[in-house]
Amino acid sequence: METNKFDEFIKIAKKLNEIDIIPLLMGSVGLEVVTGQSWDAKDLDIHVPGDKRGWEVQPELSIFNWNEMKKIMNSMGYSLIDLHEHEFFKEGLFSVEFGIIDTLPNFAGVQLEELELHQKGEVTYYLLNPEQYLSVYKSSSKDSYRADKNNHKDSFKIEFLTSLLKND
Repeated sequence: METNKFDEFIKIAKKLNEIDIIPLLMGSVGLEVVTGQSWDAKDLDIHVPGDKRGWEVQPELSIFNWNEMKKIMNSMGYSLIDLHEHEFFKEGLFSVEFGIIDTLPNFAGVQLEELELHQKGEVTYYLLNPEQYLSVYKSSSKDSYRADKNNHKDSFKIEFLTSLLKND
């Protein structure tokens, strides 16, 4: 597992907890934590509360507490590089993108009340379980933009998760 990305997530999650946000660690880093398998994560994908309409809402209004989150990220040395993607970058590290946790039920059938709450020290965050990750990656794989952008890496994750769940 890519510990420096997970450690950075924990630092960000701690700051988010201070403003009453419990983030969901998504993407390859979250999948690495859940499966113990390396997925060559390139960035951090973090979902936070926001408008369940997602892309239909102006980017600066779609994530709740957006101005406070920007202040937190700036205080940690990150700069906003793409408002539409809610993407921040820190020199010498990697990018952090924020998504909207409230879009998961419509997007992938993942119910928010079924998310697993985790604790690391005093930091609280959510993680998907393998079945929920499978639902997310199956839904994501239908997006042609994502498929082209990720060189179809999602199909490998889907195969892995399907096999993992069959063996359980």
